[in-house]
Amino acid sequence: MTTHVIVRKDSYHDSVLLMRISRELKSQDGVEDAVVAMGTPVNRELLRAQGYATREIERAGPNDLILAVKLAKGEPNRIEAVVDGLLSARDEAAAAEVRPTSLTQAVRDFPDTNLVLISVPGEHAAREARRALALGRHVMLFSDNVSLEDEVSLKNDAAARGLLMMGPDCGTAILNGKPLAFANVVRRGSIGIVGAAGTGIQEVSCCIHRLGGGVSQAIGTGGRDLSDAVGGTMMLLGLSALTRDPKTTILVVISKPPSEQVARKIVDTLAASPKKSVVHFVGAPPRPPTADGRVVFADSLASTAEVACRLAGIEVPESPVAPASVTADLAAKLHPGATLKGLFCGGTTGHEALTLLSRTVPVRSNLHKKGDLRVDGAKPVNGHVLLDLGDDLFTQGRPHPMIEPALRNERLALEMSDPNTGLILADVVLGFGSHADPAGLLAQGISDARKVAAGRKRSLVAIASVTGTPDDPQGYDRQRQVLQDAGIIVASDNRQAALQTAAVLGRIRKS
Repeated sequence: MTTHVIVRKDSYHDSVLLMRISRELKSQDGVEDAVVAMGTPVNRELLRAQGYATREIERAGPNDLILAVKLAKGEPNRIEAVVDGLLSARDEAAAAEVRPTSLTQAVRDFPDTNLVLISVPGEHAAREARRALALGRHVMLFSDNVSLEDEVSLKNDAAARGLLMMGPDCGTAILNGKPLAFANVVRRGSIGIVGAAGTGIQEVSCCIHRLGGGVSQAIGTGGRDLSDAVGGTMMLLGLSALTRDPKTTILVVISKPPSEQVARKIVDTLAASPKKSVVHFVGAPPRPPTADGRVVFADSLASTAEVACRLAGIEVPESPVAPASVTADLAAKLHPGATLKGLFCGGTTGHEALTLLSRTVPVRSNLHKKGDLRVDGAKPVNGHVLLDLGDDLFTQGRPHPMIEPALRNERLALEMSDPNTGLILADVVLGFGSHADPAGLLAQGISDARKVAAGRKRSLVAIASVTGTPDDPQGYDRQRQVLQDAGIIVASDNRQAALQTAAVLGRIRKS
């Protein structure tokens, strides 16, 4: 086998396209492995971990295109020609599309629109958001890497104009029944959601749908909205709008642990509302309801949906729990000292899982803000680990893993370098914006990992949950079946997947 690396200076291409080209190259005859990516620091580190350590890669910059292949046979020139052909086809298709070339032209061409979704590199995003607000449009700012100073300024401007400024790094919203960015197909109903947690909104809205309820609006705010610096500006504006909305009878708030001062402000606002509400601060200690019972605090994303549906008058069955005998059987398959690798596409689903797992065993993670258990780098580490693969650390110059879950398979292959890896926990997130078959890709990754474990004469247990609805493009039931056919344990929701994994780990510790 021979390794070939080509670096093209100043040849920028979209990371989603490059991941698809990488996949196409791997299917070519004689190709053992292939990576086509931009030369960002994280990409260079991952290439080194995959055995591509060359001077050319070390010298590559973020705007340089890296083509790295391992050939069992064939010429690298042929592979380079395939890449050029795929890039040219994409360029020709893009040239044939008729698109506005500026925000001003878009507003002129579509004067009835009242919302602008912005997804450009972070250094340009704030400027475009200011233009949209000045034009009187609500903004959904999908872009990340926007400064805190710009976020505060943008949200204050939007609030003064009575406009939504969702974001930055806002990945989910459902407005007037229309899913935006990463969102699911859920029925309309009386439950209104405001969330500073993208996959948290998705998990809760999907659970509501599957329980028979419906969502009036789901407003994303961006993850920093409930910080002291931002002050919950968009959360408060969203709650005000939903309080006035006659179609909304129940309010739901979802956020990762907020500033205590801002949390009090949010709870006081809910307590003053004539509508009942449910609050879930992911990872925060449980709280009792307010004295009058109008604000209830849920202990998980799924229970948030359950409480909201009950308040809306919907009969909710008890959530199914894996029998102890099933947990015992799973633990018996694993060797003493087996370690957990949690690989999550969603930050909020990952945060919830980390919180529940940490009650049983210490788990290292990039979701820890600080401390000895925090993982800072992209290199794999031994022991129990849970990673949010949508973190900026992993997505600079690469697509989000919900768009391209093959990135999780790459990480899983790296995590198998820990010889004790025995238990995998993962989320599968459906909906618009997500990959067409995330379950199929996870099933393939688990199959490959099991081959590695079998070579060590060890077993590998995989547990997953699916965030989605039967009406999503990927099909909730179909995706669950794909996982089950691959021998993956599929829990009823993210909460139950984490609890079952924790139970297995607990039995291993006692054995």
